[in-house]
Amino acid sequence: MKIIKKFLFFLFLLLIVFFLLNFKTFFLNISSTPDKKIFSIEKGEGIFEIAKKLEKEKIIKNRFLFLGYAILKGKHRKILAGKYELNSSMTIPQILEKFVKGETAKIKVTIPEGFTIKEIEEKLKVDLPEELEGYLFPDTYYFSIDYTSKDVIKAMKENFDKKIAPYLPEIERQGKSLREVIILASLVEKEVKTKEEKEIVAGILWKRLKAKIPLQVDATITYITGKKTTKIPLEDLQIDSPYNTYKYLGLPPGPICNPGLESILAVIYPKETDYWYYLTTPEGKAIFSKTFLEHQIAKEKYLK
Repeated sequence: MKIIKKFLFFLFLLLIVFFLLNFKTFFLNISSTPDKKIFSIEKGEGIFEIAKKLEKEKIIKNRFLFLGYAILKGKHRKILAGKYELNSSMTIPQILEKFVKGETAKIKVTIPEGFTIKEIEEKLKVDLPEELEGYLFPDTYYFSIDYTSKDVIKAMKENFDKKIAPYLPEIERQGKSLREVIILASLVEKEVKTKEEKEIVAGILWKRLKAKIPLQVDATITYITGKKTTKIPLEDLQIDSPYNTYKYLGLPPGPICNPGLESILAVIYPKETDYWYYLTTPEGKAIFSKTFLEHQIAKEKYLK
């Protein structure tokens, strides 16, 4: 009995020594590698493979410490596949917790208000359906580093649906369709900058639609041509396209960009004024006019 007690005591001392020797490795700095690393866990990989890879990639110094801790905590079967960002300041418990919670590496992406489908595609290097123009909500997103086109569509479309949902009853009450609102909001988004200007322009465009007057929105012309300019050549106004709001009455066939909530709300709650015309100066300020003559004078003053 005494021999067994001595053996257990000796074993206990060995464990304490082992623990003290590995204290820094386990609880403090797990590796001398200074850089962040992306560590991949594939579906079906077991704890032994994961521990071996962690050690091989010099993310941890001792795979057996990781194995022992994971098994002791009963988390060795709860690790989720994915790509994780790890760094040298993380402890084994922190790494394991990240794996169990599925806290995969993310990248932060901001899609500005007024971005078109093409601009989103170029920024994110994805392929998006053209019919989603106007319905991908501009916002800041956190995507996994191996995101796909489907991930982008899902996140942005769900965000759009969530943002617009509270206003659907009001849109219906006004006898308008969501399609009409988003198309007009996309025009407003591209035409003017401030909240007040957007509300006034929205009011003007609704009035012109009702009166069956061409909208004459310059942004629809630049959408057709792809030109980044505030000066529209006369020949561009003659382009035969359903998006040409100088040539054709009514709304264009679809949105010309993905508008932000401020522009959408301006269209839902427009400001009623006596204005029928507006222009935007090279500095980006909106100038409003009540008559065509006033509008012509404003054009001479601000656009020449």
